[in-house]
Amino acid sequence: MNTRMRRAAVAVAATAMAVSLAACGSAKESGDKTKESGGAKKGDAIKIGLLLPENQTARYEKFDKPLIEKKVSELTNGKGQVVYANAKQDATTQTQQVDTMITNKVDALIVDAVDSKAIAGAVKKAKDRGIPVVAFDRLAEGPIDAYTSFDNEQVGHVQGKALVDALGAKAKDGQIVMMNGAITDPNAALFKKGAHAELDGKVNIGKEYDTKEWKPENANANMEGAISALGKDKIIGVYSANDGMAGGIITALKAAGLPKLPPVTGQDAELAGVQRIVAGEQFMSVYKPYVQEGPIAAEMAVALAKGEKLDSIAKSKVDSPTTKGVPSVILPVVSLTKDNIKDTVIKDGIYKVDEICTSNYKAACDALGLK
Repeated sequence: MNTRMRRAAVAVAATAMAVSLAACGSAKESGDKTKESGGAKKGDAIKIGLLLPENQTARYEKFDKPLIEKKVSELTNGKGQVVYANAKQDATTQTQQVDTMITNKVDALIVDAVDSKAIAGAVKKAKDRGIPVVAFDRLAEGPIDAYTSFDNEQVGHVQGKALVDALGAKAKDGQIVMMNGAITDPNAALFKKGAHAELDGKVNIGKEYDTKEWKPENANANMEGAISALGKDKIIGVYSANDGMAGGIITALKAAGLPKLPPVTGQDAELAGVQRIVAGEQFMSVYKPYVQEGPIAAEMAVALAKGEKLDSIAKSKVDSPTTKGVPSVILPVVSLTKDNIKDTVIKDGIYKVDEICTSNYKAACDALGLK
């Protein structure tokens, strides 16, 4: 593990310990306050609304939802309920889902916005009804009460630097393609900003796209257009903002008949992305410790639902375009390559070796010592 990665791992461990201690304190304080107030504050039988943006990216259904449900249960002695809905990448649907959550009288709401601007009115409506709102993973606009995510600009830095390092002395021998995320996602702008800080002046950017709805098929179509415009022999690398799009990009590159795939970046450490890294088709991904982010959002929501302050949970503040000083927890990220799969996603229990090393990847796994 290199020095940067070691520092990131230490930071992750420290954050996890702090969050764990804060959770214990919060749960204890909640019980004490409820007794002292004679039930004036809400007890454990609370209802938390959870709105996730889409189900094409594996992390939301596989990691975030169950982690949040588990943490809410832990913090409420099994009495808390999570009411879940997925917008399937439709901002209008998500606004309607907020209305449904209000009708269902949830005590707090966790929202990962499809469109950070479009959700603002719904956030205000929830707040007007006395429902606190936690912005999860994406910084939603409107009067949100708390926010947790990863250092999203740093994600772009990690991706861009990895691509430059992969190209080495040949960084200007051809052109790269930049496949950014959706313009409706504020995180995508931060990824792009960080990536450009690493790439500008060090590589030649031949084509750049903002990919509608983050969809792999849209990234695939964009990549086909880039290959047609630039020529397959001129493309020496691809910045892909996440793993799903990387899959679509690599499919296009293979279809074009490149003798050797150029390095392609990614993000989210999706299983398919990790397998492509093992096979040498995708150069890297960005591992974001979901085992911390979801539980932190749950802890914030439970505390707010019970009328508690977030001082012991959120040690920093961020500003959104509409709200200043939002209590926040921002987590570090790790560059994931074939060299540290064992020390990241396997060590943290995200995947088991046999999940990654299926029959198609057994030989590659054996070569990497993944057994």
